[in-house]
Amino acid sequence: MGAQLRVYRRRIRSVQATKKITKAMELIASSRIVKAQQRLDASLPYLNHMLEAISAAATGASDVSKHPLMANAENRTRAAVLVVTADRGLAGAYSSNAIKEAEGLIRNLADKGITAIPYVVGRKGVAYYKFRERAMGGTYTGFTDQPTYAKAKEIGSDLLDAFFTSAAEGGVDEIHIVYTHFVSMVTQEARVRRILPLEVVDEIVEKSENPSPLYEFEPGPEAVLDGLLPRFVQHSIYSALLMSAASEHAARRRAMKSATDNAEELIKTLSRQANQARQAEITQEISEIVGGADALSA
Repeated sequence: MGAQLRVYRRRIRSVQATKKITKAMELIASSRIVKAQQRLDASLPYLNHMLEAISAAATGASDVSKHPLMANAENRTRAAVLVVTADRGLAGAYSSNAIKEAEGLIRNLADKGITAIPYVVGRKGVAYYKFRERAMGGTYTGFTDQPTYAKAKEIGSDLLDAFFTSAAEGGVDEIHIVYTHFVSMVTQEARVRRILPLEVVDEIVEKSENPSPLYEFEPGPEAVLDGLLPRFVQHSIYSALLMSAASEHAARRRAMKSATDNAEELIKTLSRQANQARQAEITQEISEIVGGADALSA
């Protein structure tokens, strides 16, 4: 019984050490969620104002449907799929959900006769495609928990270069991004969004009490669109990276909290088993003492 009790105590110490690690990781993820949300909230007004300026420029342009970033190819054959995953694990199903959504998109594109080329962000996604020996258009790692605009600009430049290259020469006709949308601390959803070519929609907007911003375009709306649309693509990628970073921290916090709770339950179970083993050991010792005393009295 003494050996069994030592085994239980050794396991309890091991689980307690693991619990300290998971608790610390939970607290770190909680603090990083707040910072990621602040960075995301700071970037959204810029994106919204850019959308307003693009809409105004498109309204003033002669024919926006002929713009390279807005013109839909008649026969689409190739597409780029930007998949945003995590560099590190211990985040539950965060990366696997994004990969699963990307694989569903790739199958849907294949059914339409379009070959999808994955551009992968994060070591988890890169490892997934490398293990299956799948070709990738580009890989970007080492920054998923704290993305920067410089990295988003690098990714956007690569995707724009591929978009401006004809499909016959290895380019793509459209670009999709698969990221994890941060809904709340509890809910994060893997989503798909097409960022190129941009869709032009004609609609009648009702007048509101708030006046619309008045823009004057120099040298003209077409030239302004040439400058704004690539920046819009880059900032859309940046917003998706920030959204995914917040989702990654939330998923890791939830996973570490679950691991901490499981460790506490396991410690309670092992403590009960250790107490039972100790009580059995004491009972056996008492029985041996009583048996020895009876033998001597006889």
